[in-house]
Amino acid sequence: MTKLRIAILDDYNDLAPAHISDLLADADITIYRDTILPYPDPAPLLERLRPYDVLVTMRERTPLPAEVIAGLPQLKIVLTTGMHNRGIDLEACKARGVLVAGTPAAPPPPGAPSDFNGTVQHTWALILALVNNIPRDHSLIPSGSWTHHLPLNTYIGGATLGLLGLGKLGSGVARIASLAFGMRIIAWSENLTQSRADDAAADAGLPRGTFKCVSKTELFEQSDIVSVHLILSDRTRGIVGKDELAKMKPTGFIVNTSRGPIIDENALLDTLTRGEIRGAALDVFDVEPLPLDSKWRTTPWGTEGRAEVVFTPHTGYSFEKHLEGMWNGTAENLQRIIRGEEVVRRMA
Repeated sequence: MTKLRIAILDDYNDLAPAHISDLLADADITIYRDTILPYPDPAPLLERLRPYDVLVTMRERTPLPAEVIAGLPQLKIVLTTGMHNRGIDLEACKARGVLVAGTPAAPPPPGAPSDFNGTVQHTWALILALVNNIPRDHSLIPSGSWTHHLPLNTYIGGATLGLLGLGKLGSGVARIASLAFGMRIIAWSENLTQSRADDAAADAGLPRGTFKCVSKTELFEQSDIVSVHLILSDRTRGIVGKDELAKMKPTGFIVNTSRGPIIDENALLDTLTRGEIRGAALDVFDVEPLPLDSKWRTTPWGTEGRAEVVFTPHTGYSFEKHLEGMWNGTAENLQRIIRGEEVVRRMA
């Protein structure tokens, strides 16, 4: 009997082997630790993936658009981590009869509140690193320097936090801002009303009225820190552009742990290069992994009038227990596939 051919993609951290070792006798499994993107030319990715019956993707690291799905006649099942992956064209999978399944949400750590979320933690790590100049000042020590540079650190106590999106993540960030730093919280999204903002505050254990619904213009004009927590869609792609960035205070900061294309990348690059705002903290980008010649990599940020920029390589979800749960869920479905059983947590 011919074994199923399974490709595990983007295993940067070499986590897969520990979770699939029991399956190696029953399936032909190949692990890839690099990423081949399907653009500008999908041919290299198609050549790699064409032999496989099952693909296992880590989040959205390897996009699977319609042209890739159409070019993989052997493909029967795609397993992804989490239950939302906008890099997979689900309609194309349905049209081809390719099943797509995900993994369950990780439970909160023991002792943490039920709504604890690692991305909220990562957002605050980025905010504090940015306003306290931690990456910049850290680099002084190994280089043999000690002298502080301008700009100095920024107080956020009592400052205004503007949230683009007041869902689970936005509310989680806002709750910490209010309780830990006494920040004023304003928020905007296309469907947000003051009543919904009040409900979000109550759900976060805060008094109604703690979160104020404002217009998009007011948010950018009034915020000391803007934090992006919208879901990427056709409506939100590029929703932060040149005009919005131009309304920010020159002392303002912008943080994005959602998806890169929500902010117009060229407009943000121009704003930061000109030093028109104080800084940015970014976990997400239009193209991931960032090309080696990306301006994000090659620009000497924080020098000659340029803004300070703090980067992480899309690690807002990359927590040990979270990834362990994802791999456990993936291994469960792989076992089902090998035994000829139905997968669970179907997405398409």
